[in-house]
Amino acid sequence: MKTLKFAVLPGDGIGPEVMDVAIDILQAAGQRFGFALEYETADIGGIAIDHHGEAFPESTKAVCDTADAILFGSVGGPKWESLPPKEQPERAALLPIRKAYSLYANVRPGLLYGELTDASPLKTERIPEGIDIVCIRELTGGIYFGQPKATTTLENGESQAVDTMVYKTSEIERIAQVAIDTARSRGGRVCSVDKANVLETSVLWRKVVTEYFAKHAPEIELSHMYVDNAAMQLARDPNQFDVLFTENMFGDILSDEMGVICGSLGMLASASLGATNNQLGHPYGLYEPSGGTAPDIAGLGIANPCAQILSAALMLRYSFGEEEAAQAIEKAVRDTVTGGVRTGDIAFGLDTVDTKTMGAAVLRSL
Repeated sequence: MKTLKFAVLPGDGIGPEVMDVAIDILQAAGQRFGFALEYETADIGGIAIDHHGEAFPESTKAVCDTADAILFGSVGGPKWESLPPKEQPERAALLPIRKAYSLYANVRPGLLYGELTDASPLKTERIPEGIDIVCIRELTGGIYFGQPKATTTLENGESQAVDTMVYKTSEIERIAQVAIDTARSRGGRVCSVDKANVLETSVLWRKVVTEYFAKHAPEIELSHMYVDNAAMQLARDPNQFDVLFTENMFGDILSDEMGVICGSLGMLASASLGATNNQLGHPYGLYEPSGGTAPDIAGLGIANPCAQILSAALMLRYSFGEEEAAQAIEKAVRDTVTGGVRTGDIAFGLDTVDTKTMGAAVLRSL
């Protein structure tokens, strides 16, 4: 029997409670599709600061080093907001873990089932069949990682801060390939988002993307859009896009906007894929819900676990090649959610449900 070896990093807030549900679903999928689970749980984020003095301790990295993928919860919360910015969980855990495993490609599906259109802030007539798009975000370059990055004091006493946006051809080409691969499995259309009318990095981005698609994927329909227009178009008519593809900071903003128009962060999963393959020959990846730690509802048993479950399905697909199992989990979530909406058993469009009840319902549908 094939064994799937992965690290489990529940993190803070609602992370542990929704993670428990996702593991139950994975175990059930393993029984149905003939694979075993081998996983080790470790601290990350605020809880790691409390237990180990740092957000991404060496003991956690050791667990991740021996795994083929990481199933991640969420990090951060009010308890750690008083720490210096560089030591806060979101920055001190996520950025180092992306760097450690070269997690350069963030794949975030923007999915809103047709039955849930009332949950979106957009008018139903704009999205009568729901929303089905994907945002591909470059994750390890750009302004978040560029050097120099510093705050200094000028001779006149003023403070000055500098962040540097840097991209190389190779970084752009490898994320372009992820966009191509994604589009080939969907509608065959990619919109590359940049700010080429202002930024030198965007001028290079547009040139490299255009040349790379022409050479490697001439069958893919490629378009370009400035980021300010893309933000407007995403709110006006999201389904005009199939695959959105952009650099780090723009992707951070647009993917969050996409999360809002899809109605509930409790439904949105993500995959961060690495530059190297794991021991099974698939991309090493980190899989996490798009929402945060939701400290206001942590421990109440009302966090929607679907985003964590769907993230687990993405892990099966990308890092373990278990496409049939991934599709079965995604179908079980859809059947559970849409069935609950029709019968009135599940209050949806909100980010809260009965966590265990939802998990049990997905298990029954699997």
